[in-house]
Amino acid sequence: MTQEELDAMMSGDLDLGDLEDEIAQEDDIQETTQESEEVSEEPLESEEEEYKAAATNMYPPPANDDHKVVHQLDDVTKESEEKATEIFDIIEGISNDVMDSESKAQEIMDVLSSNNELFTTLSQKFPGVEVFKSQLEINKHALVSANELLETLQNSGDSIMNVMDIMQYQDIHRQKIERVINVMRALSGYMNALFEGRVDDDKRVSSATHLPGDESTEDVVSSDDIEALLASFGQN
Repeated sequence: MTQEELDAMMSGDLDLGDLEDEIAQEDDIQETTQESEEVSEEPLESEEEEYKAAATNMYPPPANDDHKVVHQLDDVTKESEEKATEIFDIIEGISNDVMDSESKAQEIMDVLSSNNELFTTLSQKFPGVEVFKSQLEINKHALVSANELLETLQNSGDSIMNVMDIMQYQDIHRQKIERVINVMRALSGYMNALFEGRVDDDKRVSSATHLPGDESTEDVVSSDDIEALLASFGQN
């Protein structure tokens, strides 16, 4: 309560009922604000706990075909080589079409150049014939368009060659992946040779599931079981 409200109450200008209502409204606002802050903080705590739980429960994936590393890399190299071959075939077909179009455009330009020479001669000999002059202008314009078309085809051919050069890096990437595969296979063979034993696994004595002192007290090996295990070692 402020000093002004206290003075008004003492002088009788302030109604106690209104003052209680105002105080109750302020308490409700404070409670609502506090609840909203608590609600906003709870998801953050739960998300943090969930993240910590996920980080501490990371286990290696099962050793099936979907998670075998070398198997996956072999599939990548095989599929990438197949797709690259398909892309090269498509690009080669487009390049051949562009080269054929260049040849045809050159033939058209030769015809138009010949027509220009013809209509130039006719226009000079028959200056009064307007059709010769109009055909000359039409052929000149067509020759310019054909020249632009030929330049476009040549630029497209150069771009296709650049694409084929860039695609060569795909083969380099494939070779790098194959080198990684070979290193991993060599490491796998080395680890297998390093941990190789003289006794086959099916001939080995089974190991105990639980021993005295383990956290789990179920199926604890007894002293008789230990003596039998030592005796079996002596027989081997």
